[in-house]
Amino acid sequence: MAGPTGRGPSLGGALNDLLRAQVTPRHRLTSYNAKHWHAQLSQLTATHRGHQALADAGLDVTAKTLLNWLSDPEYSVRRSYCDLIHTAYENVAVVPADPIPDHIKNGQYEISGYVTTGTDRRERGTSHAAPLRIDGSRGDWDAIEALWMTGELTDNEFEDHFIDDVIVQDIGEGTDGWEFDGGLYSVELR
Repeated sequence: MAGPTGRGPSLGGALNDLLRAQVTPRHRLTSYNAKHWHAQLSQLTATHRGHQALADAGLDVTAKTLLNWLSDPEYSVRRSYCDLIHTAYENVAVVPADPIPDHIKNGQYEISGYVTTGTDRRERGTSHAAPLRIDGSRGDWDAIEALWMTGELTDNEFEDHFIDDVIVQDIGEGTDGWEFDGGLYSVELR
């Protein structure tokens, strides 16, 4: 039975497609787009999560002061308080990524598309050549997961780290390293 599959114009694109289908990436909630401190404070004080974010950011004012701020958008609020409100707002607006689950890190990968090592270039995953099979459990996923958690795991970064930290850890350097120089890849997780 076929497992989850990612597709993309590069190995990194296919890997990112697969990962994003399995776990939630770091992202910003579209409803959090206020720019002014008053609008941000109004939105934050409308939810328990927002109140908690304000407390976590260190905003410590009386209920009377908070009501004064909310009742007048032109109220003169110190810059340090505006910064705390903005910090709380950003903390609520950005949803952290789910950690990469073990079934991804320990999975068996079947890569289809052009693979080159040294002078050997072939299209894997066809009737003439089996997919490139990689054991993810032998890899070091720390750098990949760190980039994923910060929302900075680009296709190029994923491909580079997957080659260096997973493929090389599993089957070695290849003749002259590994290149995925085709224009379409699929990665199946088993």
